[in-house]
Amino acid sequence: MCGIVGYIGTQKAAPILLDGLKKLEYRGYDSAGVAVQTSDGVIDIRKEMGRLRILAEKLDGGQVLEGRCGIGHTRWATHGKPDSLNAHPHTNAEQSIVAVHNGIIENYSELKKNLAARGYEFYSETDTEVAIKLVDYYYRGHKDPIKALSEFALRVRGSFALAVLFRDYPDEIYAVRKDSPMIVGIAGGESYLASDVPAILSYTRSVYYVDNLQLCRLGKGTVEFFNLDGERVEKSPVEITWDMKAAEKGGYEHFMLKEMHEQPAVIRDTVNSALQDDNSVDLSETGISEEELKKVRRIIAVGCGSAYHVGVAAQYVIEELAHVPVRVELASEYRYRTPLFQEGDLVIVISQSGETADSLAALRLAKNHGAKTFAVVNVVGSAIAREADFVFYTKAGPEISVATTKAYSAQLAAVYLIALKLAAVRGTVSAERNAELASALRSLPQKVQMLLDEKEEIKRFAFEAMNKKDVFFIGRGIDYAVSIEGSLKLKEISYVHSEAYAAGELKHGTISLIEDGTLVVGLLTQSGVIEKTVSNMEETRTRGAVLAAFTAENNRKLPAGSDWTFRIPETDELFAASLAVVPLQLFAYYLSVLRGNDVDNPRHLAKSVTVE
Repeated sequence: MCGIVGYIGTQKAAPILLDGLKKLEYRGYDSAGVAVQTSDGVIDIRKEMGRLRILAEKLDGGQVLEGRCGIGHTRWATHGKPDSLNAHPHTNAEQSIVAVHNGIIENYSELKKNLAARGYEFYSETDTEVAIKLVDYYYRGHKDPIKALSEFALRVRGSFALAVLFRDYPDEIYAVRKDSPMIVGIAGGESYLASDVPAILSYTRSVYYVDNLQLCRLGKGTVEFFNLDGERVEKSPVEITWDMKAAEKGGYEHFMLKEMHEQPAVIRDTVNSALQDDNSVDLSETGISEEELKKVRRIIAVGCGSAYHVGVAAQYVIEELAHVPVRVELASEYRYRTPLFQEGDLVIVISQSGETADSLAALRLAKNHGAKTFAVVNVVGSAIAREADFVFYTKAGPEISVATTKAYSAQLAAVYLIALKLAAVRGTVSAERNAELASALRSLPQKVQMLLDEKEEIKRFAFEAMNKKDVFFIGRGIDYAVSIEGSLKLKEISYVHSEAYAAGELKHGTISLIEDGTLVVGLLTQSGVIEKTVSNMEETRTRGAVLAAFTAENNRKLPAGSDWTFRIPETDELFAASLAVVPLQLFAYYLSVLRGNDVDNPRHLAKSVTVE
């Protein structure tokens, strides 16, 4: 959530800050601002409500600001309403310390009260202003930015990525982070700071991931890292392998549409990263050994949003293939439980960004209880990746649209591979069955492409459904896992009320909501339960529902009077989620377009949820 960019070098800072913030628009925001420092230390702050282009236009693309050192921010309101007063950057009374902040300071009320007792006054409603004035308080005692930020980090509770300019230290940026992402890039005589790689990828591919409770000092083309004791820490940069084209629309109308069309490639790349020519799965790059896998007695899959939905699908696949019990947990709930761990537990934490606050907290909870942790993430060097015992990196590349598509598909491919490997080491599938599954995995990209090529029918369906106010998705088993993801996509970007239910639960209350014209979408890919789901769909039909069936290609058991039928290419039923989700993604996308919504940046949402 929110975006931070910093720059020091030989060029005007403001145009580079605005460019970087534009690359971070996908993270969600309601205001934007920059602070630029001249060589004599004077700091000029400019900020505006609304879209970044409003600020850019007022600054003539940044040309009106002369300084060659600065920080920028796009804010997503948490404390205080979205307006220009609450927008970042924030400052102390003398405007000698200016900062931008991602995260939430949980004890800001207590800190604000203490600071007010010491004579501090406040102009905004934000926790960030409190943070800046706390830094100011400690700086007055030390006159040392590193010591001041160390004291700050020890005093606050919550999450923060803080980038600070000090009037007394022109041409330097100081930063500290806890539980909110921050990276540093160096290129020649220039230095960059950002919340995420796309902001600085046009300038450098060599980045440092700032660790938790670590500080840094940026100069022109230099960076130094420190721990909270002020001791220097040696770090090595990570080379970013994907290029900026991967974070551009490439001729598509929206990032979401482009990313949906990239799904065949990311599934293929993720599968090929571990599936060998002899149909075995090699997870050695994740760091987990076959001996560790043999010790697994229970899996706990943890995630938020679509990542949680991947866990639901994984539950069915892993239990069927490897005969290992799987429990699926919402990270935001799991972190506040008192979970009971046992020997042989493996906690799989699923996150696209690797920085999801609740998922990171769940991972730490598991580690504190002695459980082994296995991350499925897309971002190399992210917090979850660094802290997990084992890491499977998916091959989705950058995902810009807030509503995930290709990252979800890459995560599904990853959990399939984990299931196959677990089954192999436990001896629960025959060589013949393993070969069938490997073949089905390899054919998924081609079949996803077939679905993408047939999108015109989905467009017509979306047009017919454009004025629907309520949509219900139902299915059983893996079809239920697909239903909850399809429902989320529709809610996220079309703003249509949508719910997903295990089909057998309709009779337990939900069917009372069905009325004339209600759209019921049924998923029918699991042969063992198709007849039962068909029966549930027909029950809604008698109560006035409009029916849409998404079903396996060879299935002939369809609800009587179905209004729409969409065929899914044949695959092994355990992998059906990877195919059935594609038309649901397309449906949500085209309905959003028809309703005139901002597809890539839906209201109230942010791409990386790095706060609770």
